[in-house]
Amino acid sequence: MEHPSDSLSICIVSYQTCEFLKRCLASIFAHPPRRPFELIIADNGSTDGTPDLLRNEFSQVKLIQNPYNLGYTAAMNQALRQSKGEYLIQLNPDTEVYEGAFDILADFLEAHSDVGICGPKVLNPDGTLQRPCRRGESTPLAVIAHFSGLDRLFPKNQKLAQYWMSYRGEDEIHEVAGVSGSCMMIRRAVVEQIGYLDERFFAYQEDADYCFRARQAGWKVVYVPTAKILHYGGVGGSHVEPYRSILEWHRSYWNYYRKNLAHNYPSWFNAFYYLLMGVKLGTSLALQALNLGRFSKRNVKIQQRS
Repeated sequence: MEHPSDSLSICIVSYQTCEFLKRCLASIFAHPPRRPFELIIADNGSTDGTPDLLRNEFSQVKLIQNPYNLGYTAAMNQALRQSKGEYLIQLNPDTEVYEGAFDILADFLEAHSDVGICGPKVLNPDGTLQRPCRRGESTPLAVIAHFSGLDRLFPKNQKLAQYWMSYRGEDEIHEVAGVSGSCMMIRRAVVEQIGYLDERFFAYQEDADYCFRARQAGWKVVYVPTAKILHYGGVGGSHVEPYRSILEWHRSYWNYYRKNLAHNYPSWFNAFYYLLMGVKLGTSLALQALNLGRFSKRNVKIQQRS
């Protein structure tokens, strides 16, 4: 049965995130969107009780059960391909959705026919902005400025602070190069025009690449902070397989750069930039081995909402 033209399809990929997924789904059903909606979850072979949770407590959810970890992008495409809604929502399982968030995003798309993708204000558990929810283009200058700390020294400089666009107000609706796949709403017409996520990205950068493709096709991508979600981050697959996560992040950015940006620069610069990527990868792996990296235990803080 087809859904009405204003319906929502909420698509989630899960992998070893049972407790977070339970809170995520509870937040959706506690304040359901006013539009008709469906929930589709592609589970990547979780062994933490996720399939049983869905069958026993959330039987209205459509479950795609994969025998092993296909990666985020392939599993999300499974869910997107089975969706029927006019507005497709990519949502992480370690999120909690604030009341009205999905309707605010859908209302925005309905009111702005030139916008193909929009994303909410994403909050950390302590209530601060999760800065990757609105991003500029990941050019070499933006990336080098970000990882060297120059963007923190000059947060209002539009060239140096492009990575996380800190020169724009966090409560200001504005056009961006990309929004976070932790919560991203896509107009079905965009999917019909440019297709699904590029599965060359196992995980990471698939959202940036999709937003890039949408912009190349003439659609706008907009950050809409009046809609809000909470995102824990650093759990599930990232925390379970930290070294693979580090490798996949760097491989995905390498793929993104080669696919979308490298043609803008001479070959000598690209060779130098690839060398920098390798140095950064080695540094990240070393920090993880010393329990100082992004996915170290000391950096994974799970907090409850009050």
